[in-house]
Amino acid sequence: MDDRPGIGPSDAGDARVGGHRWRRPLIAGGVFVAGIAVWFGFSSWGVYHGLQNAKSSVESAVDAALGGDIRAAADAVADAESSAAGAVDSSESIPWRVLRSIPRVDAPFETVHQIAEVTRDLITDVAEPTVEAGSAFSLDTLVSPGGRIDVDLLRDAAPILADASAATRPLAEQAARIPEAGLSPVDNARVQVRDLTSQLVETLDEGADVAEILPAMLGADGPRNYFMAFQTPAEARGTGGLVGGFGVIEAENGVVAIDALASNNDIPYWEEYEPIDLGPEFATTYSFSDSVTTDIRNSNFSSHFPYTGRIWQSLWEQQSGQRVDGAIATDPIALSYVLEAIGPVTLPNGDVIDAGNIVDITLSSNYLRFADDNDARKQYLQDIASAVVAKMTGSIESPKELMTALSRAVSENRIAVWSDHPEEQAVLAGNAIGHTVADTSAPYAEVVINNHAGNKMDYYLRREIDYRAETCTGDTRKSTVTVRLHNDAPPEVVDYPRYVAGIMETRTENVPMGSNLPMVGLVATQGARLDRVTIDGHTAFPFRGTEIGHPVFQVRTAIPRGETVEIVFELTEPTAPGGAQTPIQPLVDTPTVTVDVPVCHA
Repeated sequence: MDDRPGIGPSDAGDARVGGHRWRRPLIAGGVFVAGIAVWFGFSSWGVYHGLQNAKSSVESAVDAALGGDIRAAADAVADAESSAAGAVDSSESIPWRVLRSIPRVDAPFETVHQIAEVTRDLITDVAEPTVEAGSAFSLDTLVSPGGRIDVDLLRDAAPILADASAATRPLAEQAARIPEAGLSPVDNARVQVRDLTSQLVETLDEGADVAEILPAMLGADGPRNYFMAFQTPAEARGTGGLVGGFGVIEAENGVVAIDALASNNDIPYWEEYEPIDLGPEFATTYSFSDSVTTDIRNSNFSSHFPYTGRIWQSLWEQQSGQRVDGAIATDPIALSYVLEAIGPVTLPNGDVIDAGNIVDITLSSNYLRFADDNDARKQYLQDIASAVVAKMTGSIESPKELMTALSRAVSENRIAVWSDHPEEQAVLAGNAIGHTVADTSAPYAEVVINNHAGNKMDYYLRREIDYRAETCTGDTRKSTVTVRLHNDAPPEVVDYPRYVAGIMETRTENVPMGSNLPMVGLVATQGARLDRVTIDGHTAFPFRGTEIGHPVFQVRTAIPRGETVEIVFELTEPTAPGGAQTPIQPLVDTPTVTVDVPVCHA
């Protein structure tokens, strides 16, 4: 027995200090804290579990809707709504409300609560009514087994998408105001929700615009015709590559067909065409070529696709007498995405063309296979393009996969569309598919390569682009755009045919076989001044011009096989508000792009 004062057998578990009981209250307090911890842990799990389930259900709803199963989409949206509501309820539990009210502790709990609210409202106010209103729409119902697009259904979708965009916009604003939590996982979720809602508004706006103009473009109000060019990025041009082949697409009431394809020889460069006037800026910028508006081989030096579309329209009208309603461009990389979705095609000679071989065949090995017969090579390319287009415009087993492939190609600028109808072009110009030089004062750096060798060596060109600028003090700041170009051609290129690996210009006889000879252009920030441009450290003297209000600086260089050339543009540019834009020219490679440009504010 303990004989110390104040502790006896009756209260051995009830210790006192200075006459105050302490052990039992401590135990009781511990139990209370433990209970709070368990309750908080359970509610935290409820929030996390609810948000994760909501995310998974929304993804399932999108997949079901695109696949035509509207009932499954509606069920998935209902599951998402229930999960998101549960997450909000958990984040409004007593422990969470207490912790959200404690200064310097509240941030992550308040942030999670607001994330849950935006998620719930996004599902309740946008996803659910959109699925209900659009119950008649899916890719399976929109595209018939024969390949016809239901232009009436498409037109009916426009107001539904516009309403969904209007409902999403205030949620995007709410998401943008969610405070930082100071806790990495929570802040990552905050950024994801902010970006998701912002992108959703943009996507729905674009979808509504496209649904409004596409029926007319597909011939809902009368037949339409489009010049469709297949570009060859093995010989770089501003919009992607040399026009190797083309056809005329006919669209009437949602049925799309293409005339027999032709090679660029069917708009012969040796004939005399009247040049189209695209304005003094264009004439000055491309003054190094006197045939840019009269020779289809040079018709797409500019990266601004509307210029190219107008040139193609002019040349085809002079050659055939037919005036087309617009122009479309694509390339073999885009076709590889399409073949991945629709499966391989078989040519008349039995060759099987699929997603894995079309790029190599059309941009490389085909030149060696038909080294002595250029006409046969062009016919072979026409056969490939005809087979792919025929399968695309026929019965499609999985419209969703085809749409995904086309969306990927558009996002990489590998499909471009121009319309001669102003109201349609206004919509196209504001979207990626318009492939325009943006009329913006924000920081801008678009590097444009044009092959000046007349060869096919850009199949081996590899690009690195680095855009850096100083901080936003003052009205202007220094910036640099560094372009590194590497010629990755194999050693055997020296034995390739001259039109593949040689230099066609007589003034460059000393450039070895297998070299790139690019004109490297920079479309810079509006109002920017070029201080200096160097090629491998040596000062160069550029051609100067203007493109949609942007200064353009172009220099020519040579890149022997296995070597790298570095071009550095040193600029003084305005400290204009907005994030830096670096549009990527669709060539064979996927360039490495680094941007370190602080965002300035108005």
